[in-house]
Amino acid sequence: MSSVQGPAASGTAGSDPTRDTASPSTEPSKSSLRHLSLFLRSPEGHAAVLGMVGAALITFGGFGAGSVRRQDPLLEAMHLSWLRFGHGLILSSILVWLGVVLMIVAWVRLGRATLGGRTTVREIGWVVPAWTAPLLLAVPMFSRDAYSYLAQGALLRDGFDPYAVGPVANPGILLDNVSNVWTTTTAPYGPLFLLLGRAITSITGDNVIAGTMLLRITMLPGLAMMVWAVPRLASHMGGKPAIALWLAVLNPLVLIHLIGGVHNELLMVGLMTAGIVLVLERRHVGGIALVAVAVAIKATAGLALPFMVWIWMIHERDKAIAENRKPMSPIRSFAKTAGTGAGVFAAVFVISSLIAGVGIGWLTALSGSAKIINWLSLPTILAHLVTVSTSWFLDLRLGPVLEVTRMLCAVALAIIIVATWWLYRKTERDAVKGIVIALVAIVVLSPAALPWYYSWPLALAAGFALSTRTLMIVVGLSTWLMLVFRPDGSIGLYTVAHVALATFAAVVAALSLTRVDPLRLRGKPSTSAEHDEQRADQRRSTSDRG
Repeated sequence: MSSVQGPAASGTAGSDPTRDTASPSTEPSKSSLRHLSLFLRSPEGHAAVLGMVGAALITFGGFGAGSVRRQDPLLEAMHLSWLRFGHGLILSSILVWLGVVLMIVAWVRLGRATLGGRTTVREIGWVVPAWTAPLLLAVPMFSRDAYSYLAQGALLRDGFDPYAVGPVANPGILLDNVSNVWTTTTAPYGPLFLLLGRAITSITGDNVIAGTMLLRITMLPGLAMMVWAVPRLASHMGGKPAIALWLAVLNPLVLIHLIGGVHNELLMVGLMTAGIVLVLERRHVGGIALVAVAVAIKATAGLALPFMVWIWMIHERDKAIAENRKPMSPIRSFAKTAGTGAGVFAAVFVISSLIAGVGIGWLTALSGSAKIINWLSLPTILAHLVTVSTSWFLDLRLGPVLEVTRMLCAVALAIIIVATWWLYRKTERDAVKGIVIALVAIVVLSPAALPWYYSWPLALAAGFALSTRTLMIVVGLSTWLMLVFRPDGSIGLYTVAHVALATFAAVVAALSLTRVDPLRLRGKPSTSAEHDEQRADQRRSTSDRG
């Protein structure tokens, strides 16, 4: 399904950005090429190219400053190992951060154009693969999780149970690159993801580079599902498809962390979002099956299933009314829909577990994330505040206090999830909004939080009609989360200068969504294009205030 001819080609925005208004006699290939050519010559096209350059810089800089292997014979054979040390590391880091900043600048510029109606779903859909392609060649960026994935897959390949032992049980090249904190931790992922890991390591052996590249390729269907599902979700939830796709998929936080960082969240979120859309489109069994597959990748997706039961019940009630039948009682309807959904989920999960030859031990391994202690998690923030504020008169240690704050937040999380599930049950919008609230609660209240976790609720929240102010906050938060981790996967939250710079950049990015030059560095706009952009943004801001 293609999009309307965008402003770059026609000067106007169509009423439905997910459909094409070209006549049937128009040759699709020539029309698309012409549209693409016009787009690339527009200011929005220039922003798209700028972001692609940024992605390429991240890839090149990552060979020295990324989450590289501890011993990299490829760099040594190419006489490039100097990139990892001294001045080479400084140069590599500059390239990475310059690339990140360019991608953020380009993303915000495209966002400003999208808010002004100057880009379409089709045009943003072109930008996504253009920004993704350079990152496919990068070393793992901002995280070393890819090495853990490969090591866990190798465990299953070599006859170990990844739910019983950690990568340390299988010494070798793959283990050498796993972060020390995860070497003894059992796998917290579903059986289907372990099967993917086993298949990849069976093909690539202990070749880290080939394994990482193939792992990335297996994640790409998740990106494709997001590109397909997010605009459709917006159509159901009252949002604008182009804005939703820009916010949830083109977001540098999503692309750099999920593609560059090689995180299985990409598969999980893509499957979960696509499954929710299928259920909204009354393909209930298929939608629940997709979400079940997402759970077999990572358990977090399972949170959507109880809310999807409400959507199915609403559809059953509306169908009965449309056919002049008496709707089933709520209890019978719940028993029917929840029972069928549970059966579909169980079938998917049991089959994947049997094929993998594992049990449900991964559920107990979910607590392994408690090893992560950082300021992105509310329990950790509370524990630090308690220990610091009482340090004058009490000798409290962080560990015991952290156990208490995590327990309290776990209780609060359980209450929020149950209450949200019950309160947000009356309409489709309620149910999806409930999933968003529950996912945000998990990210904030769970023992550990990492920047890419915010991709979970973002994919669904983007589908709603968000005010400009809300979009500015999301842009600022996305920028800040993108910048507070270092390219090698270490945390920058404990360096004051790093946090200050990230905060400054986040504020500027948020303001830039509605202003061409928020710092007034250029003075008055020097070109008619900038003047037209300012006037369009002013009209948008005025209409929002009205």
